[in-house]
Amino acid sequence: MIHVDRDSYPLAGFSSSEDKYLSLTTDRKASRELVVGIILSLQTTFGILGNFSLLYHYLFLYFTGSRLRSTDLIVKNLIVANLLVLLFSGIPHTMSSFGWYQVYSDFGCRFFLYFRGVGRGVSISTTCLLSVFQAIMICPRKSRRADLKEKALKSVVPSISLCWVLHMLVNVLYPMFVSSNLGNKNTTNQKSFGYCSAVRHDKTRDSLYAALLSVPDVFSLVLMMWASGSMVFILYRHKQRVKHLHRTNVSSRSSPESRATKTILLLVSTFVYFYTLSSISYVCLALFHNPNWFILKISSIISLCFPTASPFLFMSCDSSLFRLCFAWIRNTKFLNLLRNL
Repeated sequence: MIHVDRDSYPLAGFSSSEDKYLSLTTDRKASRELVVGIILSLQTTFGILGNFSLLYHYLFLYFTGSRLRSTDLIVKNLIVANLLVLLFSGIPHTMSSFGWYQVYSDFGCRFFLYFRGVGRGVSISTTCLLSVFQAIMICPRKSRRADLKEKALKSVVPSISLCWVLHMLVNVLYPMFVSSNLGNKNTTNQKSFGYCSAVRHDKTRDSLYAALLSVPDVFSLVLMMWASGSMVFILYRHKQRVKHLHRTNVSSRSSPESRATKTILLLVSTFVYFYTLSSISYVCLALFHNPNWFILKISSIISLCFPTASPFLFMSCDSSLFRLCFAWIRNTKFLNLLRNL
């Protein structure tokens, strides 16, 4: 005689409901990863296209013999730093969101995180350098800082080199302590960052590492805000001095000083907003033992915002780029007409 357990039916029903719950949870995770992957891919695509377009603009001006501004070298360095962030952060994160997580091997984790950190650090330092340089160059001739203009022109290349060396040294922490989570590895003493992990230390050492990575960013933010505030103040004083030249009954357009002030405020506010959020997210990643999925993905998205938006801000503020594009379009149409004749 076969004995049938009465509890077998409830267990079978429970197993079926549990399978449905697990399937629903898996589908939700896949949907979230798909949404994040689409956002990252759009950021990366538009960011790379924007930075390469801006770089092409400056290279075109250089090879055509056009007059270059003193800040062009700093802007080109910022473009290179933005491309590093987009290539070594945006592309790997996008691939992992679509299921191609094999790129995060031990070498991949160290390689991508290192160059992403270098690009991010050079980007924020270069933007700070651009603000300080502009603040010095627009100083009145009778100002105390007017003597710094020639020194500033000579110190552009050494300052850019110092930025690269400094951040290449600071971000050595990534190759030293980061490894991959893929494979059968013992992750007991590891702090997980998604597909990568870092050696877990005590709170004091983690705080020191977080300070080492964030202090240069905070210093650059404060210095850039001071330089931008100085520029706004100088332009405001200049506007007051030549107020009689900008009468409202002559032209309804805003004065060049006010337009320059709005441009500075736009660039500074965008930079401060995105990089403040980015710095907060990086501090959270450094302090939390095992950051959750939301913090990891939000940190990835925020880190790509400024490298994606900055070239379009520069292009919107630089009318010469649009004049160059329109001239190229007109010349192309003219050549096509000649060929059709």
